[in-house]
Amino acid sequence: MRFKMSERSLFALLLRSPWWVSFLAALAVALVARLVLPDHLVPYGAVGGAPFLVVGCIAAWRQWKAPSQAQVDDTLATVNAMSWRDFSALLAEAFQLDGYLVKPLPGPAADLAVAKVGTHALVSGRRWKAAHQGIEPLRELAAAVQAHDEARQAVFVTAGALSDNALDYARSNSVQVLSGAALVQLLLPALRARKKTTVSPR
Repeated sequence: MRFKMSERSLFALLLRSPWWVSFLAALAVALVARLVLPDHLVPYGAVGGAPFLVVGCIAAWRQWKAPSQAQVDDTLATVNAMSWRDFSALLAEAFQLDGYLVKPLPGPAADLAVAKVGTHALVSGRRWKAAHQGIEPLRELAAAVQAHDEARQAVFVTAGALSDNALDYARSNSVQVLSGAALVQLLLPALRARKKTTVSPR
């Protein structure tokens, strides 16, 4: 899992778009530079498109690694069938495989504290099965982060959907919602690791 930049920023929008959109933006910058700048300045103006090329490469890499819709559906069905004990253990394993130090919390607002260089977050996943999430658990999580000595980020995990009010609250209060394909991408390595350990030797 990667903690996200502001969803309203241009680069965040491009990262959510098809990779070729960023490449087109870089090409547009180069064309504008060719049209409006003197010949000797065109190369310098074209360099302004370099950030778009970088974002395009990142978007292409993410989209290539993203799970298929079938994988998303199958994985969400699997985790929805789990008990909280099993799901919380899987969530902790997934963060550990992603390089985080993980500490269980007593709740109820947050269930895990996760940390690695530059990141310290509280994670709430106890309501992962709810088909529709309201605003209250996000408020509780945000309050827990404010009261915590070290955490600066909030991650809300759900296999369902958030209400419009909850989504607005998450955006306004920097609560990262981990759901759908992003949740599956985090969980898949842990699920695959479990399968490897349970395969009987021939």
